[in-house]
This record gives sequence, C-alpha cells and structure tokens, in this order.
Amino acid sequence: MILAHLVNFAHVPAPLAMFFQESSGGVSFSVGGLISNMGWPARCIAIILFIMSIWSLAVMIDRYLYFNAARKQSREFAPKVAGALKDGRLDEAIKLGDRSKKSHLAEVVTAGLQEFRSFGSGGNITEEQVESSQRALERAEAIVHAKLKRGLGGLATIGSTAPFIGLLGTVIGILNAFQAIATQKTSGIGAVAGGISEALVTTAFGLFVAIPAVMTFNFFTNKVEAFDVEMDNSSSELVDYFIKQSHR
Repeated sequence: MILAHLVNFAHVPAPLAMFFQESSGGVSFSVGGLISNMGWPARCIAIILFIMSIWSLAVMIDRYLYFNAARKQSREFAPKVAGALKDGRLDEAIKLGDRSKKSHLAEVVTAGLQEFRSFGSGGNITEEQVESSQRALERAEAIVHAKLKRGLGGLATIGSTAPFIGLLGTVIGILNAFQAIATQKTSGIGAVAGGISEALVTTAFGLFVAIPAVMTFNFFTNKVEAFDVEMDNSSSELVDYFIKQSHR
C-alpha cells in the first residue's frame, strides 16, 4: 500500500513536484526563523508593538495596585470616620482621612470636612456653609475621578490601534511576497516565505497586544464606575450630615 502511494507520488506533475521540493527546503516557521525572515519595515512595526505592549503592561500593573490599595483603605476608613462623625469628633475624622492617602473615599470626604471646618466651629451652621462644603465635595470627586482614570486612555488607544498596526505589517509582508514572486519568476513557497512570515508575525503580535489591553480597559473602567458610585453616595451622606447639624 505504501509502495503504491510512492509510485503515485513519482508521477506527480513537474510543477507540483517542484512546489513540494521548495516547501521542504530550508524555510523555517519557528519563532526565530520567522523573525529572521522579517525585513526592516516589519521589524520596526514589531518594535512599535513591543513598546505598546510594555506600556500597556505597566498601566495594568499600576492601576491594579492603585485600585486594590484604594479599595482596602476605603474599607478601613469608612466605618472609622462614620463613628467619629457620629460622636461629633470632626478633627479626628479629618486626621483619619489624612492617614488614608490612597483611599478615594477619604480624599473626597476629607475635602468636604476641611471646607466645613474652615467656617469655624462657633455659632450656628449656615446654608452657605453647607453649600460651600458640597461644592468642595464635587471638586474633590472630579479630581479623584481623573486620578482613577489615569492611564486608561492610553490603554484604550493601544487596544484600538494595535490590530491596525499589525495589519500594516501584514500588508507589507504580502507586498514583499508578491515582489519576490515577480523577481524570482516562481510561485513556490520558498519565494514567498519571507513575506508570509512578516504577515504572520505582525498580525499575531498586534492581536497579542490588543486583546489584553481591551479586556483590562473594560475591567478597570467598570472599577472606576463603581468607585464613582461610592464617592457619590459618601458625598450625599456627608451633605445630609451637615444639614442635620445645621438644624440642631
């Protein structure tokens, strides 16, 4: 049976036999072989994608550590500051916020408390004092929101542009393949191996950079939205506290 297949293979037409001979030559599709077959335009694209991958990885690590610290310190801060305000210890509540530097809740609440205290502790609490504290809370929320979103814009840009940069490398690789066919007057795999390798590497690299960037951008965006809700609720509760104090 095997001998019959060998006999049939011996009668393969000449052009097809030449193709098999070329495809079984020294063309390597390993990672090292693919990189060695890349031209300088494709290598430049690969370098750009590599820089983008390092940048996105740095943003991922930075935001992950920052959000974890913000969540942990806020969980510790919230019950302590609630107890201090319940007992009327305004200065202690502000000190608790100053010690929680990475807490998004602490930064917002402390800004409102400091503005509230700036009017002095004597006399009745006026409506102007409450409104001024509310504006301070809104300003602090905007600042903290900007801090939470730091780097996410670049992550979104990388996720949306990396596939197109990889596609540019694909186009360059295909053009090189057609140029090799025209130059060598042959359509065997050996003539187009370099161009095909460029197209494969740059396309795969672009997707490899883009997919994690898009996934982590969506994940961190949801985290920021959750933090925004927590800050809004804390600000609303603090304003209610100021209003109750003004009616005593």
